Amino acid sequence: MISSKFNCKEIFKEAYKNRYTWPNKFTGYSGKCIFAENEKSIEGEFVLDSNFKPKILNISDNNIVKGISSQLFEVAIHRVKREFSEVHKNNNFKFIEELDKGIKIEVSGKNEGDKYIVKDKKINMVFRKIHGFIIEIFVKEFIDTGDGFLSKKYTSQQLDIETFTPKTKILEYEDNFVDLGINNIWVLESRIIKYLDNENKKKEIKYVFEELSPI
Repeated sequence: MISSKFNCKEIFKEAYKNRYTWPNKFTGYSGKCIFAENEKSIEGEFVLDSNFKPKILNISDNNIVKGISSQLFEVAIHRVKREFSEVHKNNNFKFIEELDKGIKIEVSGKNEGDKYIVKDKKINMVFRKIHGFIIEIFVKEFIDTGDGFLSKKYTSQQLDIETFTPKTKILEYEDNFVDLGINNIWVLESRIIKYLDNENKKKEIKYVFEELSPI
């Protein structure tokens, strides 16, 4: 295939718009949160306000509080609706190659060097500079909300920004989302993170969110 057959900006734009995002008037939600690792399980409550700031209640372990907060914030911040013309107005999109996984695209301009793979109007690979490192994500499975797609099964790894060598282990994610039943707002119901520790032993962390209700 030759690159002239692909309008990479339009291909990426369509996939970008095909992501699930929350309506602009998001008021927040609350519920019960559970952290589980190996044989340990801790329960508490949480509130995620309209500014996407999580508050964790009735859990005293600060590391667990930070872990739960980061999951809620990370998922919420990706649900913010931002127009393509605003986010990518200073970017151009160049065809790299066509793979079984989809069309591989490289960004030039403001986000120089970022790469994506798009297939079936969905972004299934992200190679992106953020906070001084590269984040590389491969999506294996999506959830169709009826109003856009959410990643369900995917891997994530941080790479060195200069050498592209791994800075972290590969993390395997499996997310499940549920509709709150108001304004088509889908929120995280559970997240399982699997990885190999320094001794190459399989480890698993699970976050569960129950009794969810809008504020």
